[in-house]
Amino acid sequence: MEQPIPITMKDIAEALGVSVATVSRALKDSPRISKPQRDRIKAYAREHNYYPNVLAESLRSGRKKPLKIIGVIIPQLTHFYFSSVLSGIEQEAASRGYIVMVGQSAEQFNREVLLCERFYEHKVCGVIVSQAKNTQSYDHFQKLIDHGMPLVFYDRICTGVDCSRVVVDDYQGAFNAVTYLIETGCRRIAFYSSPMTLEISKNRYNGYRDAMLRKGLKPNDNFFRICDNRADAEAITPELLQQEEIPDSFFAVNDDTAIGILYTAKRMGYRVPEDISICGFTNGQRAVACDPMLTTVEQRGVRVGEEAANILINKVEGITPMDKVEKKIVRTRLVIRGTTR
Repeated sequence: MEQPIPITMKDIAEALGVSVATVSRALKDSPRISKPQRDRIKAYAREHNYYPNVLAESLRSGRKKPLKIIGVIIPQLTHFYFSSVLSGIEQEAASRGYIVMVGQSAEQFNREVLLCERFYEHKVCGVIVSQAKNTQSYDHFQKLIDHGMPLVFYDRICTGVDCSRVVVDDYQGAFNAVTYLIETGCRRIAFYSSPMTLEISKNRYNGYRDAMLRKGLKPNDNFFRICDNRADAEAITPELLQQEEIPDSFFAVNDDTAIGILYTAKRMGYRVPEDISICGFTNGQRAVACDPMLTTVEQRGVRVGEEAANILINKVEGITPMDKVEKKIVRTRLVIRGTTR
């Protein structure tokens, strides 16, 4: 079924024999137009499914009032954690009368820059972003702030820009997970990390290292790999499991990587968790869809999204000063399942 073509104020004016200015004033309930005329024009607009072009109106008014649209940049829409953050943002935004405009950087710096430019051009009221893995220049973020647009980071924060952010307690989550692995008998713990240019990678590595040292164990550099997806985990893990000294456990930066390790270890004839324990970081849907089910650190992405949206909207509405930098930490928890002893 074909959708009806949207009508414009000009269409309404021609149909009712009035000027476009009269239609505009009537739709805004201006007292300069008589009530019967206002009612007549508004009734016609409703009957013919007229919707105002809020973007055009904002541009005409010189952006006196920002649109109630929040720009959100997601590194990967297919990633459970990022989609759960987006769900939290959308829920909080909707409850306060805002909608979200979503862009995926696909882990590409140039695409991230373009999204920031497009969001500014479309006059969104603010931007919530998790930076791409390879982002090391931050001028595009600073430009938004310099133009008076509120910016909030989540998960992958940018230390080069002084603005609000919402993160999980990456250090403590990693520390607790590795401590648990040690307390269940593990001694040779491998760590698969995201690129160490990211703050989350540094924090999780420090949690891993400090848990080892606290228990009198020395991290083995040979058990450390930059690996944050399933495909790479399946390619890299056989090398570690064919050495003379192999890990007796793995702590992975996310669930997909942990599942890649699990699949590979089982394919090579190792028993999980009897021979090798595995722990991830996310607690997405895939964590309970593998065999055995995955022990992992729950990130609570929905809560992260809600906090980020709340900070941004409070700045837009003047509840919080625009220049106030807020730093929120959402607590993680270790979810113990079948891949650990």
